[in-house]
Amino acid sequence: MAYWLMKAEPDDVSIDDLAAMPGQTVGWYGVRNYQARNFMRDQMRQGDQVLYYHSGCAVPGVAGIAEVCSGPYPDPTQFDPAHHYYDPKSTPAQPRWQQVDVRLVRKTRFLSLADMRAAPALDGMLVLARGNRLSITPVEPSHWRAVMALLGEPA
Repeated sequence: MAYWLMKAEPDDVSIDDLAAMPGQTVGWYGVRNYQARNFMRDQMRQGDQVLYYHSGCAVPGVAGIAEVCSGPYPDPTQFDPAHHYYDPKSTPAQPRWQQVDVRLVRKTRFLSLADMRAAPALDGMLVLARGNRLSITPVEPSHWRAVMALLGEPA
């Protein structure tokens, strides 16, 4: 099992939105960065654990825990000309963009980015690196355990 941090804009799909969805599951659509896409396509597996991270908001941070519950498949938004994530260079025969399904495990107390930066045990965590804008990053097991401890959750 691997660990991931996946960023969602709460105006789009917050942890509360996920909790209200059928099966508490969402397709992780709209990833338009090749490295993040490659993480989903090549490394994510069903059962991998996810830090559900709110970004693009006044106070970013971890809002809950989710799990990857599907293998990768083409992101349908890339084919829809009316959609914000439409990609005219992508075709059903040769899709450029992938997604996985993510299921809510549980909402947690909110752990802000500032609190994460203040925790020495999280030194080196990719989301804390200056200039890192990736929407999906791997999380080292030691960092996962440290975040779980900060959240008061079992590792």
